[in-house]
Amino acid sequence: MNEKIKATMDRRKKIVDDAILEMIDRESSLHNKLAESMRYSLSTGGKRLRPILLMAAADSLGIDGEKFLTTAIAIEMIHTYSLIHDDLPAMDDDDYRRGQLTNHKIYGDALAILAGDALQSLAFEILTREKNAADSQKLSVIKEISHAIGMCGMVGGQAIDLDAEGKHIDLKTLKKMHLGKTGALFTAAIRSGAILANANPDQLESLTTYAKNYGLAFQITDDILDITGDESELGKPIGSDLRNLKSTYVTLTSLSEAKKLAKESSDNAIKSLENFGSEADFLRELAIFQVERKK
Repeated sequence: MNEKIKATMDRRKKIVDDAILEMIDRESSLHNKLAESMRYSLSTGGKRLRPILLMAAADSLGIDGEKFLTTAIAIEMIHTYSLIHDDLPAMDDDDYRRGQLTNHKIYGDALAILAGDALQSLAFEILTREKNAADSQKLSVIKEISHAIGMCGMVGGQAIDLDAEGKHIDLKTLKKMHLGKTGALFTAAIRSGAILANANPDQLESLTTYAKNYGLAFQITDDILDITGDESELGKPIGSDLRNLKSTYVTLTSLSEAKKLAKESSDNAIKSLENFGSEADFLRELAIFQVERKK
């Protein structure tokens, strides 16, 4: 990754890390253990890709994306809620996330469910607090995110994933699943940044195309890393997809074909930005990085 781009990514990750913990510490809760559980999952690190993508989308339109940190934090809270629920025994049944025990392993299933619920509702409250946006923009962003995480997006994708356990599914179904489970929130983050930065319809369409291809490259690379990754770098056991008999881009094609598909998706993401100037270089670099990352 370009050093300048990496420095920007690291700096923005720290901005999000600091701001999200500061915000959660300011919130009051009727139950101290619930607040502790929410903070635990927010503080376990992560790439903070979704808030960074939101900022980068605004940057690509000539607006400083850091102006929309409040909305970016809300997106990360929604992502964190989804991870808490995904890790539950009734879902993916994972014991570790980012090298640390998952929420339910520490706080129990019931409190983990409540922590996820509370993070989701808090996120929507925070979306209304964005000071650098008109009310109409905030409503549009709320609509984008609501659609992305519901039955036509993240939750719908998770339902397909549950139904597909132990079954052979085709590539079309796999792509539909991941466009919902993983890709929908990426798309909502980028579209939200574009909306806040007053994108015109053509710009919004181009950034949407970028987001969908970026999300696909991300997921395919995740499938590849489940086979080729380093457990110490990934922070979770490798080979879990094979052990759980999950259909992935690797198992449905081959390792070499999956790498080819990831590269094609990355190239398509970059191509979608051909009418954007150097302000979109961060997004271009992120698309390249997706197929080169090791964790």
